[in-house]
Amino acid sequence: MTHEYQMCTRCVMDTTDSAIQFDDNGVCNHCTQFDAKKDLILLPEKERDAKLAEFVDGVKEWGTDKQYDCIAGISGGVDSTYMVYKAKQLGLRPLAVHLDNGWNSRLAVTNIERVLNHLGVDLYTHVINWEEFKDLQNAYFNASVVDIEVASDHAITAIIHNVAAKRGVEYILLGSNFATEGIMARSWVWRKNDLRNLLDIHKKFGSKKLKTYPKLGFLKLVYLKRIKKIKHFPFLNYIHYNRQEAKQLLIDELGWEDYGGKHHESIFTKFYQSHILPRKFNIDKRKAHLSTMICSGQTTKDEAIKVLEESLYDEQELKRDTEYVLKKFGWTEEEFEQLMALPIRPHGEFKTDRWKRKILGRLL
Repeated sequence: MTHEYQMCTRCVMDTTDSAIQFDDNGVCNHCTQFDAKKDLILLPEKERDAKLAEFVDGVKEWGTDKQYDCIAGISGGVDSTYMVYKAKQLGLRPLAVHLDNGWNSRLAVTNIERVLNHLGVDLYTHVINWEEFKDLQNAYFNASVVDIEVASDHAITAIIHNVAAKRGVEYILLGSNFATEGIMARSWVWRKNDLRNLLDIHKKFGSKKLKTYPKLGFLKLVYLKRIKKIKHFPFLNYIHYNRQEAKQLLIDELGWEDYGGKHHESIFTKFYQSHILPRKFNIDKRKAHLSTMICSGQTTKDEAIKVLEESLYDEQELKRDTEYVLKKFGWTEEEFEQLMALPIRPHGEFKTDRWKRKILGRLL
């Protein structure tokens, strides 16, 4: 059954999210859910500052005699880079952890090096086995599920936790944040730490053993949090975080250079979000990102609509990136088109860790 197109009267989420719902005023469920959570997550300034100060003092006390008192994942994008900047400004001594999955843009590498050298922050980089990772990404394409980025995001989370456990660091700073990422259609993504889903997809469509690919199953995560005492702290939720202001500060003070789009520090992520998702899945993630910023007061609906009217990809950049992606995967244009034409399948058709979460979720 097809539904008439409708956009939220408040934000720019619309019926390209098949599960979207609207109230009598045309306001979508994403806006109402954001409002319901906002006061619980984005605390009043005094309370927020007090909790941040308490956290920072606790980390400093814990890490008095240690080389690093926290771990911070860094991609080179705005969120993670600003998080490291603020952590250092507050006197923390983070070890920055980066996953090189073979898709970094040159600018991402330059930005990470420039910023961390300026801040005096050490960097640990894990270079993934490209043949294994390529095989896993290939499996996701052949499975024809929506969230191909699970392959990268799962490995990033695993590496950050592995480094924390190996070095005995109890605190992990999270760059994800409610103010700019609080809205996302569930059908557009999948749980990044669902290792069972990842392994089943790879078992059915992969051809190489994932001998060195970083893994973090649900039970291991419980072990790390319960036994190793590793704690997550959503750092950006406890500061005033305006993405545009943060971006300008990084440019002015640290010489950071803009990529032109959210997560465009990765060539594959740019190609995935700006070409694969809209073309195959009819998904424009800018709608979720912009809607979040509308709800958090960082942009207006009129401004967001103007952004959406802009092309997702410059024609020459698309041609260049398509050639690069196909060459890196070893695909012909015909093979890529065949993958794009495969019928879409939900992640739930493959095994998941859902039962573990239902039974053991309270342990997290």
